[in-house]
Amino acid sequence: MSTTFYTCADALPVFLQERYIFMRETAYNAYRRLSYVISHGLVVLPSLIFLSLAFSAMTFWAVGLDGGLSGFLFYFLIIFASFWAGSSFVTFLSGVVPHVMLGYTIVVAILAYFLLFSGFFINRDRIPPYWIWFHYLSLVKYPYEAVLLNEFQDPVKCFVRGVQIFDQSPLGEVPTSLKLRLLESMSKTLGTNITSSTCLTTGADILLQQGITDLSKWNCLWITVAWGFLFRILFYISLLFGSKNKRN
Repeated sequence: MSTTFYTCADALPVFLQERYIFMRETAYNAYRRLSYVISHGLVVLPSLIFLSLAFSAMTFWAVGLDGGLSGFLFYFLIIFASFWAGSSFVTFLSGVVPHVMLGYTIVVAILAYFLLFSGFFINRDRIPPYWIWFHYLSLVKYPYEAVLLNEFQDPVKCFVRGVQIFDQSPLGEVPTSLKLRLLESMSKTLGTNITSSTCLTTGADILLQQGITDLSKWNCLWITVAWGFLFRILFYISLLFGSKNKRN
């Protein structure tokens, strides 16, 4: 997700390079600002679709993500929505910031905060209340949660069984026979039979541990798409109030 959004930073110089032409043409009523915003949004769609397809195809099966064909199609959609939202966000900033280097500094800084509060580094439940608002404003939050929901939504698939519970712990290097005896002791203490084949962690458990419980993956997709349209509207507003040298 971070790679997707940082890739969108290359859209920053586009309007900054076209600003003079835009100001001249709109001053002579060659076209309206709304026409420019709509055409600007439509022109980038083919490249975003191609980029999303290439990125999805190279990562989905290489990483070994779950879901089969339907999972891949949703993965492609959320990657495309991420590119759309990221491109719209950078385009909006290009209409506000007059200099390329200053724009890159602001884009990188804001995206870093988006990534920090997306829920990857800090779970939502651990984010301080005075920062939780930024968690919901993070562009990275919604596609990140959508990908996790797409990966761990299968209620049948098990991710930790039996002695695997000791992996990545101080007991991970002890012999398997000792781990089995530890499971027997845990079974007696808990009053539940835990064997080497007992499922101890499902996808729902992983999502709960990550604090991803409030939205479905499709809601995350629609919110990501909506962010893109919102920033296009803000881009139009920035052009509306930022260039008033109009001639009749």
